Amino acid sequence: MDPVLVFGATGAIGRRLVTALLADHHDVRALVRDPGRADLPPEVDVVRGDVLTGEGVDDALRGVGCVYYLVHSMGRGSGPSDDFADRDRRAAELVGEAAARAGVQRLVYLGGLEADGADSEHLRSRREVADILARHVSGTVHARAAMVIGPESASFVMLETLVRRLPAMICPRWVDTRTQPIAMDDVVAALAALADHPGPPAEVQLGGADVLTYEEMMERMARALGRRPPAIVRVPVLTPRLSSYWVTLITPVELGLVKPLVAGLSAEMVVTDPPPAGINDTPKGFDEAVADALA
Repeated sequence: MDPVLVFGATGAIGRRLVTALLADHHDVRALVRDPGRADLPPEVDVVRGDVLTGEGVDDALRGVGCVYYLVHSMGRGSGPSDDFADRDRRAAELVGEAAARAGVQRLVYLGGLEADGADSEHLRSRREVADILARHVSGTVHARAAMVIGPESASFVMLETLVRRLPAMICPRWVDTRTQPIAMDDVVAALAALADHPGPPAEVQLGGADVLTYEEMMERMARALGRRPPAIVRVPVLTPRLSSYWVTLITPVELGLVKPLVAGLSAEMVVTDPPPAGINDTPKGFDEAVADALA
């Protein structure tokens, strides 16, 4: 089989995906900025490079049959001049053009499962990146996942820490937003299956077994932690910016990542078009996913 190339192999999902692809007997290549710190399995063909400068991208794509693009720059900066959407746009154009030159047949991108018209910069950016990649590679598969439940997921860390530390919370109306959280292992398994799935659709929606509001997730998280659920006080005038500041004070997640995540909490994330057979057939429920993450 042709090698499978993973951009973003050192991230939380990328590392697990590399392991899953190796277990499926794929030859795996990874583009990383610092091979000395990548800490990937010895079987992985590691190429030094950077998607923002283009260094190493053409070399990494040579002879590749399938590409995974798991690059998101959100959270790398938190100052007023930070523009993760522009960085992601430029990187997607560069990689898309290089993939087209290399004749890549399948490119899998992991984005967000937002409803149409979602008023969130980071979710709009994810959609824009998917559109850019698809414009260059006709075999692009946009895998769209709801909130990921895993120990290294920023959204999960925020949820777990808030419930663990606060007996009561002042929240905006997004606590009533529905979402379909999915276990990190299920996301990874679905992505790995897309490497050689025959004729996947251009969009694959990934969610867990349960559809819950954020308030319901907090209640279930509290039970998993052996705590009383926090009292929720709804305040319609609490803006995403103010919410971001108090989330940053309470949790270890940095402001540059918290701000766009909180801004996206008002967007409903529910599967409306189930994936094809063989992709996420039996996802875990929220309680099982949380138990795994906490363990």
